[in-house]
Amino acid sequence: EVQLVESGGGSVQAGGSLRLSCTASGFTFDGSDMGWFRQAPGNECELVSHITASGTAYYADSVKGRFTISQDNAKTTAYLQMNSLKPEDTAVYYCAADRPPLTVVPGDCSLSADFGYWGQGTQVTVSS
Repeated sequence: EVQLVESGGGSVQAGGSLRLSCTASGFTFDGSDMGWFRQAPGNECELVSHITASGTAYYADSVKGRFTISQDNAKTTAYLQMNSLKPEDTAVYYCAADRPPLTVVPGDCSLSADFGYWGQGTQVTVSS
């Protein structure tokens, strides 16, 4: 059974930090692209960051310089270190994995979630 389990979400004040973790099982982790999506109420799904199977990391402009994606293949876990958090970072964050490339469908995250493997999501709330 494929599972992606996120943890590390929570509430923090603006300027603070959180680290999200995504522990995977049931598929070939080190051969997959891993990504972090987020969606706030009323907003479209956003691919915040992803890391390719070859280890190249990409970031949305909205988080560049503040967020860092990484993965530990031995632990089959991906991480998203989020620093200098802003209220506009408030959203549900989802971990996703897929055979390269990671699929992104414009609109609601449920559309992209039809492709690859997705976790249940973890809430991040940043207060001003």
